[in-house]
Amino acid sequence: METTIDIQAESFVRDLAAAIVAPRAGECLACYLDRVVRDAPCDGSLRLSRMYRDALAPRAVALESRLESGGGFCDCEVLMNVYWSKAEEVKPCRGARRGSTKPCDLWFRRRRGDGW
Repeated sequence: METTIDIQAESFVRDLAAAIVAPRAGECLACYLDRVVRDAPCDGSLRLSRMYRDALAPRAVALESRLESGGGFCDCEVLMNVYWSKAEEVKPCRGARRGSTKPCDLWFRRRRGDGW
């Protein structure tokens, strides 16, 4: 039997988890994934990328196919294969225009033929 304190604790944990994975206003997709994948490990899908798109760039309907075409079939692969950081430290995000899924200037998009 659940008590009031159990329900309150569960609600608190769910709210906290939602706040951790919520995209921040002005945060680019690459910085968002870099920040969140540290606290919410990749589950083998583009769940976090979709969450970002739904919250900040809902018109980016081809996001998943673009990421997959670059080798990003899950959120952690997006950071390994699609967006590469230009520096060791990628904080704070230098910002993205609302509705855009392009990375800020701390990242570059890997193109076909780029060396590993």
